[in-house]
Amino acid sequence: MFPKEATLERVNAMNKNTLVTHLGIEIIEIGENHLIGKMPVDHRTHQPFGMLHGGASVVLAETLGSIGAAMTLDLEKQYCVGLDINANHIKSAREGFVYGKAVPLHVGKKTQVWEIKIKNENEQLVCVSRITMAIMDKI
Repeated sequence: MFPKEATLERVNAMNKNTLVTHLGIEIIEIGENHLIGKMPVDHRTHQPFGMLHGGASVVLAETLGSIGAAMTLDLEKQYCVGLDINANHIKSAREGFVYGKAVPLHVGKKTQVWEIKIKNENEQLVCVSRITMAIMDKI
């Protein structure tokens, strides 16, 4: 599904000097039909009570869904933008890393829907999210 030129180095370099790198998010695996990223649970991603901020989980989810959607497109002709995202926060995390895995539920000509499950280092579900992406033609 993803093009061969979509390497970890290229994808991570694309995020340089963005919110993604500010939060320490790194893409660690590109599979045939999925994308995995990790994010630290530390002072950058904590809320005031020392737990993972729900908004940080949403940033990880949107990052993975957006990159996944973009990787299915000819970026010289199209681009994608988020239309809607939701997240259910299941379990808190206080330290270490969380890992998000994005898989496509629908890859259409004008929309895509991606599911992102975020787990802690013990494989416990922390957050489940779904993002809908709009596919736009460049003019």
